[in-house]
Amino acid sequence: MIAHLSGTLLEKHLQRLVVDVSGVGYDVLVPLSTFYTVGEPGAAVALRIHTHVREDAIQLFGFSTSLEQVLFEKLIATSGVGPKLALAVLSGIESTDLVRAVRQADVARLTRIPGVGRKTAERLVVELKDRLPNDAAVPAGPASPSTASSTRDDVVSALVNLGYQRGQVDRAVDAAVRAAGEDADFERILREALRSMTKGAAKA
Repeated sequence: MIAHLSGTLLEKHLQRLVVDVSGVGYDVLVPLSTFYTVGEPGAAVALRIHTHVREDAIQLFGFSTSLEQVLFEKLIATSGVGPKLALAVLSGIESTDLVRAVRQADVARLTRIPGVGRKTAERLVVELKDRLPNDAAVPAGPASPSTASSTRDDVVSALVNLGYQRGQVDRAVDAAVRAAGEDADFERILREALRSMTKGAAKA
């Protein structure tokens, strides 16, 4: 089984990377949190890998941190949760926030993750509450107003650089800040905004 990949990033797509390791390209599925932390194509990349074997395919799932990988493996061991949903969960909530929501039985927070209904959220709480890592860090306190403003500007800049129109970006980011809270970090606001624009495009 492949447990680790270290090489050059060949391609970068949302939730999918292609990593060149000594001339062999590996297709790796990743949560958005990992997607945002790796560099651009051509950069060196190192990923923790979970190899998922099915009758008809072998899939590689990559993670930038050990906590992400542990949570993914705990999630897919939960009744009714497959790799696709586990990846969606990690893409829809910060790892430390997921740990906190499960420990506090915060079903309302879990159901805000796209693809997670109330029954699934309740099942996550029941099956994972006593199985999560004990050393998972609790998110830091609220950011200062100046930091929050800077984070918003950074998200807007990132989305504009990805090719989105400025007007659409401003609306999506403002909505993301309202949904996630002004103390939310860059990755969370970016995910919320990107998800909003993706939904908007699908409805168009």
